[in-house]
Amino acid sequence: MSILEIPFRISCFVLRILFCMAQSEVAKAMKQICEEKGISYESVLETVEMALAAAYRKDYGDKTQNIRVHFNPETGEIQAFDVKEVAEDLPEGYWDELKELEEKRRAGELPAPVEALPESEVGEEMRKFNPRTQVELKDALLENADIHIGEELRRELPVQTDFGRMAAQTAKQVIIQRIREAERATILDEFSSKKGELVAGFIQRVEGKWVFVDLGRAVASLPPHEQIRGEQYRVGQRVKVVIVEVNQTSKGPEVIVSRTTPELVSALFALEVPEIAAGSVEIRAVAREAGSRSKIAVLSHEENIDPVGSCVGQRGSRVQTVIQELAGEKIDIIEWDENVERFIGYALSPAKVDRVECVEGNEKIARVYVKSDQLSLAIGRSGQNVRLAAKLTDWKIDIIEVTQSGTEVEQAENIEHEGEESREDGEAVSSDNKDDALPALQDDEVDVDQGTEETTTEENNSSQSE
Repeated sequence: MSILEIPFRISCFVLRILFCMAQSEVAKAMKQICEEKGISYESVLETVEMALAAAYRKDYGDKTQNIRVHFNPETGEIQAFDVKEVAEDLPEGYWDELKELEEKRRAGELPAPVEALPESEVGEEMRKFNPRTQVELKDALLENADIHIGEELRRELPVQTDFGRMAAQTAKQVIIQRIREAERATILDEFSSKKGELVAGFIQRVEGKWVFVDLGRAVASLPPHEQIRGEQYRVGQRVKVVIVEVNQTSKGPEVIVSRTTPELVSALFALEVPEIAAGSVEIRAVAREAGSRSKIAVLSHEENIDPVGSCVGQRGSRVQTVIQELAGEKIDIIEWDENVERFIGYALSPAKVDRVECVEGNEKIARVYVKSDQLSLAIGRSGQNVRLAAKLTDWKIDIIEVTQSGTEVEQAENIEHEGEESREDGEAVSSDNKDDALPALQDDEVDVDQGTEETTTEENNSSQSE
């Protein structure tokens, strides 16, 4: 026997094994498939029944039969049926007229098949009738006198157990395809329900700028725009990501994960802070620039719990764990306040705000007055601090600099300008004595030059004597 014939001979015995296996072995095999693929027991049973029906149709079925197989895993009993739906009786001459229309279509007189023609061209009497899945009422009444239109007529067929090689191969392909489809549907439902949640995985491979994360039952994609800038990924590295998108493709479910979304910061704090997980402390808003800085606003629902202290932890242990997971990203934790002016002032920390004026209208604009020594802190590097504060509060923030006395810088500059004019007037008043002071200054300059020349001559003479 050739080696190439071995797989085919094995496939020929697939269906025979189903009939010969003991009850415990069949149930054990089906349960093992359910555990490995994560699909329901009903889906596996339906797959086995469809495979048996395909094999029966391949060797013993007819084109006009709609074969269904019922398999009882408890007893191992198999039943085959020809199932048809009861329809109204066809008018006389239906098949002759249908044949005539088909001949016209082949001759080119009709542009489309009979099935695709509209009812106005085919006629109301030429309704669709599929002899494989339907049966006329008059024929159904001959077998069951109590049957009605729309019900199913089940004709039991003799059970065959001796299937050929092609039938076994067909059953094998049906089982593989159906189990794969059921597994994909299960994965799609599972990860669709987890959208926006935090999951942990391992870096499976890195292809160019794309990173693929093994989540267990599926491999997720981490595109470049969802990666933290400057972060390095190594194969086998454990990472935490947030599922942002789940799509169905021809190759199966596609899971897109992210490490730049603000939900990642919220999920990490919920994982590290028990008060957030219990609901005592709530994260009301998050503003983030991934890889650089984040701001979160927290609120306590209990009076004896400090929301900021709970997130920071003892000696900063909790927030440091989150920072390490985010590759050293800085995090500002502020307390959320119902008073918008106070909340905006807190959001601009570590800068100290002098006062805040809110102008409500089509655009929510807040004017924040800060002193000169706090201006750079309020704005931040490249405007990052005020930009994150605007995202956190959902207000447009204008920073206005004021002096120590509380006046705006523009007014202070005007005062300085007036002082310069006064100094110019003073210089103009004393310009009459300018000529008198000039000769004295020139004499002084001459004396200095002469002294310098004498000193230089003495140094030269001493050097020559030596």
